[in-house]
Amino acid sequence: MALVFSEDIHKLWKNYTTKPTLALRNKLMMMYMPIVKFNADRISAKLPDEVDSDDLMSAGLFGLMDAIDAFEPERLIKFETYCAPRVRGAMLDELRSMDWVPRLVRNRASRLEAAVRGLQAELGRVPTDVELASRMGLNKPEFDKLQRDANTVSVVSLSRKYYESDSNREVLEIDILKDQGGIDPQYEQEKRDVAELISRMTRLEQLILNLYYHEGMTMKEIGQSLDLSESRVSQMHSAIINQLKHTVEDRQEAVSVGP
Repeated sequence: MALVFSEDIHKLWKNYTTKPTLALRNKLMMMYMPIVKFNADRISAKLPDEVDSDDLMSAGLFGLMDAIDAFEPERLIKFETYCAPRVRGAMLDELRSMDWVPRLVRNRASRLEAAVRGLQAELGRVPTDVELASRMGLNKPEFDKLQRDANTVSVVSLSRKYYESDSNREVLEIDILKDQGGIDPQYEQEKRDVAELISRMTRLEQLILNLYYHEGMTMKEIGQSLDLSESRVSQMHSAIINQLKHTVEDRQEAVSVGP
């Protein structure tokens, strides 16, 4: 950010580096105060309203003070460029050093989490924002704010208790995480079954699948390319998909019945 100074800043820096005094440092801090406020505003804009921006300002002032003491004008670097990362770093260090998410925000996040779980169990699917807002008795602006606040506490410990189980063993957050690297045996078998079925199809049927799903052609374009009517291509495509669908359903039924 560009600053406009009412006096020769170079002379002030020269006086301070030659003979640093508390008065000169305070004068420099007052001049560069807008940098602290600018960064405090930017950081606090991403935090809940309950977070006190004055704490960020205080931390930023200490960062500015350290930057003034460590700055070397002879290196020909603009002080604004030099101090901005130090000011932001001091503010972020302050946030990391304390539990900056207020209890009120945590309570709101817990309410939202409970509403999501309750509606998901009732509906058998992920609830919409409208359904959640209705369940919680909130209008849209209130619900949007609740979501923003809840996002600030979305990082949780994997050892935190997720819910009470019927057994004596506690169910933790890590227990309910989906293993993204894991292999679903049923899914892999279904893929093999579909691949085998496709390999037994005619060359024309395989070509229709390839042109439609891999080349992104429309039924009309495929018909023109293969000298077939659009309705004939659509009919063949539907028959192919039904074959594949029945293959997957047969596999799922066999798995559910078991040996």
